[in-house]
Amino acid sequence: MAANITDPLLALVKDRGLIDDLQLEEVIAENTKSGKPIGQILVDARILDLDTQLNLIAEHLGTEVVTGVKEMEIKPEVIGAIPPTTARMYQCLPLELIGNSLRVAMADPLNPAIVDEVGFIVRKELQVVVADPSAVVAAINKYYAEKAESFEDILNEMGGGDPNAVEELAATAGKEESADALANMANETPIIKFVNLILYQAVQDRASDIHFEPFEDEFKIRYRVDGALYEMAPPPRYLATPVISRLKVLANLNISERRLPQDGRISMSLAGKRIDLRVSTLPTKFGESVVLRVLDRGSVSLDLENLGMRPEVMGNVSEIIQNPNGIFVVTGPTGCGKTTTLYACLRAVNALDTKLLTAEDPVEYDIEGIMQVPINETTGMTFAKALRAFLRQDPDIIMVGEMRDLETAQIAVQASLTGHLVLSTLHTNDAPGAVTRFVDMGVEPFLISSTLMGVLAQRLVRTICPKCSSPFEPTENQLSLLKLSPLDVGDKTFYYGRGCEHCSDTGYKGRSGIYELLPITDAVRNMINERVPAVVMRQRAIEMGMASIRDDGLRLIFSGKTTVEEVVRYT
Repeated sequence: MAANITDPLLALVKDRGLIDDLQLEEVIAENTKSGKPIGQILVDARILDLDTQLNLIAEHLGTEVVTGVKEMEIKPEVIGAIPPTTARMYQCLPLELIGNSLRVAMADPLNPAIVDEVGFIVRKELQVVVADPSAVVAAINKYYAEKAESFEDILNEMGGGDPNAVEELAATAGKEESADALANMANETPIIKFVNLILYQAVQDRASDIHFEPFEDEFKIRYRVDGALYEMAPPPRYLATPVISRLKVLANLNISERRLPQDGRISMSLAGKRIDLRVSTLPTKFGESVVLRVLDRGSVSLDLENLGMRPEVMGNVSEIIQNPNGIFVVTGPTGCGKTTTLYACLRAVNALDTKLLTAEDPVEYDIEGIMQVPINETTGMTFAKALRAFLRQDPDIIMVGEMRDLETAQIAVQASLTGHLVLSTLHTNDAPGAVTRFVDMGVEPFLISSTLMGVLAQRLVRTICPKCSSPFEPTENQLSLLKLSPLDVGDKTFYYGRGCEHCSDTGYKGRSGIYELLPITDAVRNMINERVPAVVMRQRAIEMGMASIRDDGLRLIFSGKTTVEEVVRYT
């Protein structure tokens, strides 16, 4: 049976009978794994060349294929018809202006939402033509190279920089009954462009979260990049209501409800990449605070090999997750990559002869071949309820997003005792602490010792920017923070990032995991049954060969991947 096809190009190719079911499965699997565009995968796999794809799309849309887009001479007034940010964000190139119609080449012409959005922004009727996507992107880079629409340009568009009109609208919308005013304001072209620019910039900067925070006299917008928050130049305070209303419209939230928290999701194409944004609103004294979590599959590796584990840790984890039953727990603070590690484990064991079920709050990434269930506490769909239902669905492997209470932990234990492998997360500081957490919840030690297979503790540390990495001599104070002596260091070299354009002068680019794995051996089982304190268990585990998170951090310091400050900060 063919897989569920969500990509319009793939659906079109399948409808025309140009791909068989096996090839279809392979293309979807490659797209899920690498995030590469479907068109590129079809070319690489020699299923369908680019020219055939373009002609197929043009025939389907009732339009034509345009060649030589990169070499075309396009008039400045035509280029000016589409704002630079819109052109880059939606990867659309204006070719010709005919009255109120604009002939446009798009990298993704099969996406009607993009066509509608661009048409709304430029206020013209679009005539979409088909062209080589890479040529469209190259031409956009050529024609819009020096032009970057700034926030100031958009503000000036709102009545020549005079805020009165927008402020009046914001004041009207501030009244509880004015849902229409809010909707009208959210659909103003400058507001759409302003929000698009913020989202585009955030994705370009590899932000994991975007924070919109209204205060009494200011409106702050901050990005979280590699775990650290950076503030952009604050826009005027009066933009808070329209910008937040726009985000709520995109996420299909109740625009007039501003007294209760709401959660939603935005799915959109940004510069040719499919991006999902998880939206959370929170009522505050001065308006709603909104946080967007950027879920970009292309920036997250869902393979165990790419998580940066030491070979022995990865070998042990791979061994644990191949067990037919038992519990494997990943632990650490919020935002340390626990879910990504569990996804990578699921990917490693996902096979045709295995049934996988996950309960997540919320589902972050869609994985082919896995049944994923979103948890919704307000409707009564709790982890415990989902887990109970799972056991009647004949699964082999179950992932529970988080073990929050005794009921969930007990069902997980029962599931593992009845022949299921259970993967889950806990919030503890280290691996031995997970055992104590189970006991604190009320799970009997003999049940923990007979079901727990292993605990992986992890943190994410920022990695030094490769472009400005420089060696330096650590001070005695820095070494003492790591509990090292000059003798321990020997002739090892330490590095730091000076800061450059490539890393926005931060000295860091990207993040890497540091890990601590506690395999549950017979000796550890005895300690669990004897209710040995976590501190003692940790000490004995280290004596038996467990490398601590701090030790793993030292490995990254000595290999020149991270700094002393990062390891001290997270361990």
